[in-house]
Amino acid sequence: MKPIRVGLVADPAQPTEVAHRFRDVEPTDDDGRPWHIEVVSEPFTTACEDVDTALSRLTDHAREHRWDVVVGLTELPLRDGDGRYLLIETDRQQRTAVLSLPALGGLRVHRRSRHALGELISGMADTASTSERRVAMPRRRGHGRLLLGMVLANRPWLLVPGLKSALVAALTTGAIATINSTMWLLAGSLSWWRLAIATVTSIALITGWLVIDGELWDRPEDDTPQARDRSRLYNTSTLVTLLAGVIICYLALYLLNLVWALFVLDPAVMGGYLHMSVDYGDLFMLTWFVASAATVGGALGSGLESDEAIRAAAYSKREEDRRARIARDRPRH
Repeated sequence: MKPIRVGLVADPAQPTEVAHRFRDVEPTDDDGRPWHIEVVSEPFTTACEDVDTALSRLTDHAREHRWDVVVGLTELPLRDGDGRYLLIETDRQQRTAVLSLPALGGLRVHRRSRHALGELISGMADTASTSERRVAMPRRRGHGRLLLGMVLANRPWLLVPGLKSALVAALTTGAIATINSTMWLLAGSLSWWRLAIATVTSIALITGWLVIDGELWDRPEDDTPQARDRSRLYNTSTLVTLLAGVIICYLALYLLNLVWALFVLDPAVMGGYLHMSVDYGDLFMLTWFVASAATVGGALGSGLESDEAIRAAAYSKREEDRRARIARDRPRH
């Protein structure tokens, strides 16, 4: 029985990983015909923000490789003409489709994408139907799921190793501040709610500094409502990504400073030096305050990173390429 030739054209990074995992499944259609799956890793949505252009490029791939069915996997948020975000856009006549991975929500993406791909390819392999199929997302709940998918695609946890200079500056600041008697006095004089305000302020400062220093704020390419809405979505995902990454850094700094304080400090000795009662509970308050101060020091260290390093730490591969293209095309004054 002649197999169905299926082409999976995937953007680099996560979409390519999803495509390769699906190829290993070796599925068949309802008639028992095997699927011969080929994976092409290519940024087919580069310089492309509309789904029609993406489908046209996939059709060209299908002709070139003589595929029966072709599906594009992308981290691009898809939209229709009415402004609704899409999970899937299909041209059944050309037997091509685009699947937006962020629309899956980012959680259990491999499992969900495998199910979606199986259903999608099975439907397009059925030549009895030539109608176009579009899967739109609910306007409110779908928007939140799309945002979550974009944030997870940006991998905020990679902000930690991506900002090495900032972390070195923060760790150095924390190590020195921990053994400073003035820091002990300040930490002991602050109530928990003041320490909480210091935490929020320090996290907000470094997040804002990263946006400004790395020029991460997206601007609409034109004055249309679609362009403005797209920029709001990108900027929101950037802020949430950076915020999550900075919080991870903050918690890591807290734990490292706590270990350092427990190793080098004796509360009884420090209490005698300061002429006040000090116990191990005060070490936790000191470490809390030092973590906030070290985070501000880390913001200064982030200025030593290149803009490329900051973007690589804050964005998915596709979004990083998109920002680089916009920066190249932007007129210089």
